Amino acid sequence: MSRLAEDDCHLDDLREVVDEVTDVADYPLATSVEQNVLMYDSDRLRSESVSTRGQAELARALMDGPGIVVLRGAFADPGVVDRATDAFNAMISTQHASGESAGDHFAKPGANDRVWNALEKLALREPEAFAAYYANDMLALVSLAWLGPGYQVTSQVNVVNPGGVAQTVHRDYHLGFMANERVEQYPTHVHRLSPVLTLQGAVAHGDMPVETGPTKYLPHSHKYLPGYLAWRRAEFGDHFESNYVQLPLAKGDAVFFNPALFHAAGHNRSADVRRMANLLQISSAFGRAMESVDRESMCNALFPTLLEMRTAGTADDALRNVVAASAEGYAFPTNLDRDQPVDGPAPTSQAALVWQAVEEGWDPSVLRSALTAYSDRRRTH
Repeated sequence: MSRLAEDDCHLDDLREVVDEVTDVADYPLATSVEQNVLMYDSDRLRSESVSTRGQAELARALMDGPGIVVLRGAFADPGVVDRATDAFNAMISTQHASGESAGDHFAKPGANDRVWNALEKLALREPEAFAAYYANDMLALVSLAWLGPGYQVTSQVNVVNPGGVAQTVHRDYHLGFMANERVEQYPTHVHRLSPVLTLQGAVAHGDMPVETGPTKYLPHSHKYLPGYLAWRRAEFGDHFESNYVQLPLAKGDAVFFNPALFHAAGHNRSADVRRMANLLQISSAFGRAMESVDRESMCNALFPTLLEMRTAGTADDALRNVVAASAEGYAFPTNLDRDQPVDGPAPTSQAALVWQAVEEGWDPSVLRSALTAYSDRRRTH
């Protein structure tokens, strides 16, 4: 069929899809399956990340498996998480002092504390904390596994306060952020394509026992093709609420999932725990990210820290991870009259320019001028 319609949504079809049982034997690098979700030990993945084996298994888990993986101990150093947490709390305090209230896509406004574009804000306010955080190899590994090179990171911090109510079940960006009337206008193959353009993730910034309301998931639901039209229907919401799984996380754990997976943040029933997660929405180089990010300003803010880290002996792979999380990794769109291809069919990307500056030890003022010229070349006037 060329188009899907809301009338194509039948709960029995979803039931058949989500009845699949995840078998750990099919995923040799996983340590276990809990509540139908694959669990990975990050230290074990690190030993495999020098090859494509780890990436291939993670991609298969997200596409053909349960659609969700938990990386235990993704951040081996809790101090890196704590430093970012302090910065995020300062941002929230600033919002409160100014009277700002950040909304939420799928929860009652005011139930949560939300920091939009936390990626850029962290880079500009605390470049050292940003660099230590996004040098993380597990974030890079799963991003490359699902999206390939040139991926674009965005970040939104979400704090569910004690008593904060749950979100409603949903799918995520792109089609998940459209009304059904609009979703029906997209051909069926776009419903299949949309999930591979985005990777959803969250890093736990504190221990998250179930009573604090960690995110609820319905494993394998991403494989239900009409799901972008189904999740708003009451019978599907009821089925989700009766069958979801909820995984406790420890500080420094990370969970990543296919954006088509049915999910919703949980109800924080604790008396005194402010549940903080750094929500990562990572986009393909070939897609459109949800948030506008001033990556030129980020690169300029981070560059002195990158130089200091390289002088201190930080591995190039870690530095490249920071560049990948901050700079634009894809050369297009651009103005090909002014931004000519170099040694191939594409011009230099912003990330390639920043990496050249790191390798050659440019003065920050030189990079600032080069980035300004780079942006100017891409304009049409």
